Amino acid sequence: MSATEQATDAAASVSGTTSETVQLANGLSCDVPADSPLAKLLRSQRSWVGPDAKARLRLLREAKSIAIVGASPNPARSSYFVGTYLQQSSDYRVYFVNPNADTILGQKAYPDLASLPEVPDIVDVFRRGSDIPAVIDDVVAIGAPTIWVQLGIWNQDAALYGESKGLTVVMDRCIKIEHARFHGGLHLLGFDTGQITARKTIR
Repeated sequence: MSATEQATDAAASVSGTTSETVQLANGLSCDVPADSPLAKLLRSQRSWVGPDAKARLRLLREAKSIAIVGASPNPARSSYFVGTYLQQSSDYRVYFVNPNADTILGQKAYPDLASLPEVPDIVDVFRRGSDIPAVIDDVVAIGAPTIWVQLGIWNQDAALYGESKGLTVVMDRCIKIEHARFHGGLHLLGFDTGQITARKTIR
């Protein structure tokens, strides 16, 4: 044990707290008291990075079917908007998963992933971040290769968990936006470039 580790353990013993190793965004790690404000701050920082733009483009081009978990029949919900786009602007076979709906956008709604007539290439998820690990278990159970967690939803531990189960994980990205910009259909500031940019603004 190094002198630094001994000092950390000693400090923890004196204060009665335990230490934990936190991963930094630059790939390094450090030991800090588990209940300290610094530990909480570092845990909140994003260090996981999913597939880059080229990899996401490949996922969307190779996929033939998409299941939307958390799809809603409410036109005001973002999942309804995304479902409408995928139905009208893509060639995907789109499935809606919602145990509380019979139909969504004129199609049968399924109670769970296991009830789908085929294994989807991508499972697009509109659920709370805390629900993602359970959805990952369902995705793994049916043998789907990719889970795509929608824009605004983030659970880094779940992302790492999904990858440990062999899944390709995309998180905090809108599949509608990604598909539209890769296919020249995204209008920003009133214009459409119709091309993929290599600028660093695309993560």
